[in-house]
Amino acid sequence: MGESLDARLGSTVGQLGARTCPQCAADVPYDERFVMWCSACDWNVDPEGEAPARGRFEAMQRRLAHRHGVQLHAELLAAPNASAVTNRGVVARLVAVCVHALTAALAVAGTLLVVLGWSTLVQPIVGVILLLAAFVLRPRFPRLRHDGRVLRRADAPCLYALVDEVAAALGTRGVDTVVVDAQFNASVADFGLRGRRTLHLGLGLWEVLDQQERVALLGHELGHYANGDPRRARLIGAALYSLHTWLYLLTPVRAVHLRRTALEMVTDLLMDVPRWAVYGVTLLLERLTLRDAQRAEYLADRAAVRVGSAAAAAGLMDRLLIGESIAAALRTESVRAQTRIGGVEPRAAAAGLWERIAERAATVSEREYERLRRVGVLRGHSVDSTHPPTHLRRSLIGAGEPGSAAVVVGPETAAGIAAELAPARSAVAHAVIRDLAG
Repeated sequence: MGESLDARLGSTVGQLGARTCPQCAADVPYDERFVMWCSACDWNVDPEGEAPARGRFEAMQRRLAHRHGVQLHAELLAAPNASAVTNRGVVARLVAVCVHALTAALAVAGTLLVVLGWSTLVQPIVGVILLLAAFVLRPRFPRLRHDGRVLRRADAPCLYALVDEVAAALGTRGVDTVVVDAQFNASVADFGLRGRRTLHLGLGLWEVLDQQERVALLGHELGHYANGDPRRARLIGAALYSLHTWLYLLTPVRAVHLRRTALEMVTDLLMDVPRWAVYGVTLLLERLTLRDAQRAEYLADRAAVRVGSAAAAAGLMDRLLIGESIAAALRTESVRAQTRIGGVEPRAAAAGLWERIAERAATVSEREYERLRRVGVLRGHSVDSTHPPTHLRRSLIGAGEPGSAAVVVGPETAAGIAAELAPARSAVAHAVIRDLAG
């Protein structure tokens, strides 16, 4: 009963000893594999601190992300059945339509000037410039990524069957393609003119999850489609691309340490008005969609709970906290193999790579997970500006009814998926050993 929190948290650690906290003099379990910190006063809980924002735009996004994350957490606790569709989303779509209408107007104006403006030489030249601008700003249809191993349905029927089962449980359809690489990440995206779906599976993440956590991961990603995530709408995504392209084109390039000429100063002044107008529209669209994008993340977490169970979704949240450690481990594996440290051969290093990564993740103690959760609370941490702070996501996962998993992976299905992924695991492992050393 009188056992300290540090003692309980340290009970699963490969503990090497204990130290005294220099701030509050409490006993602190010590393991050289992890950061030494004090659970009583949070001494050294975040030795590195948060990386500074890269510019005002990112700083603004961080502030908004934290504010919206906290507000939405409270709202969704009070209204568990909230929808992802909001008035902000409707306005965002109207703004996106206006952006695309401007691109269309440039194309029409350019065409008219080229076709009808031959009374002077200037009009066709201006028309060509407008047509080039419309071409650069045109809506994009993303292509299928080929920076990983592409698996078609015939290559991985068991994996696709699991994805289809998860999608059906959430009321959406599955994916058309799966791309596997080494990243500590997973995502879904549309590609092509017909809006086909691709699932990106990073083995850095997939290999450290248990079977139900993998179901929760699939549930979260497909939940974005089931809940209508606004930033995954092609209309809005293409509009944001066009706006950022405008900003790039309207931002003057200045030579370092050289004084601007009078002509450059006048040109910059003329560019300021459209640039700030575009910046204002970009900021408006970002702000309109940021809150709904975070709402969609919370709702995608609920989808993960529904198909995989609350325990699996919470476990997934914890695994996301060790992404930097796993990425560092992959780089270390590559460096060791490339430099032949300890006589390690690249081919042999690739052969057991994912098993070693999984073993490393399994040794992360509950005490280290608790430290990482506290770091998240201190930073208001988010994976990026579209994700709410991780500790709030985990809190919301634990707030609902436990329930049973809608999709359960049996031993036969798990073995089938492992066999289907084996060629991709081998190919990606060799790429990691070959490329990550730099």
